[in-house]
Amino acid sequence: MTVITIANSKGGVGKSTVAVHLAAWLHEQGHRVTLADCDTQQSSSEWIREAAPEVRAVRLNNPDHILNELPALAAETDYAIADGPGSQTETSRALLLRADLAIVPCKASMLEVRALAKATEVLRQAQDIRGGVPEAVIVLCMVGKRYRLTKDMQDAAAALQLPLADTAMTLRQIYADAPGQGAVVWQMGARARTAADEVHRLFAELLPEAQRRKMKSA
Repeated sequence: MTVITIANSKGGVGKSTVAVHLAAWLHEQGHRVTLADCDTQQSSSEWIREAAPEVRAVRLNNPDHILNELPALAAETDYAIADGPGSQTETSRALLLRADLAIVPCKASMLEVRALAKATEVLRQAQDIRGGVPEAVIVLCMVGKRYRLTKDMQDAAAALQLPLADTAMTLRQIYADAPGQGAVVWQMGARARTAADEVHRLFAELLPEAQRRKMKSA
């Protein structure tokens, strides 16, 4: 039973993009997947229904519903992906109290990384309550094509005691176009090939065991 929450109290950092692409990727690895849309905008559940209709999509934006229903949803599938809200609310707290892994999207700037100290406050509370769970990893999103991870950003992440994924998501128009086309990037033809390769590398890094399962069953 694996619950993965896409968590950051700041909006506009790519949470829904990560959530929808991760759910679709896991499905294509042969896993049973549920996407729990826990944001009031409810954009990820609409997006996944077009991009990967085989993925079950539910809406849970009430903290009590999350605490009561998310474990059961996860028990019925291999992975439950929860797209968290863009605010530091009881909804975020409920998600982190049920998550096994928290993926924390963050824009690549010192201001954004430093802001994570506040954005991850709820995460730390959940980890204190649950003895270190959920595990968490920062994924840098919307980075420039010539972006390089600076020592200052590495130090800021280290101060938060959160690992940084080696693979970042580049700022690309194709990611912005995907929701309007009801697709994930690897469904969008040759112009999206670089973005598709990037996403596959990221998820293979974050969840190598998910990819290995497909290879073993092939």
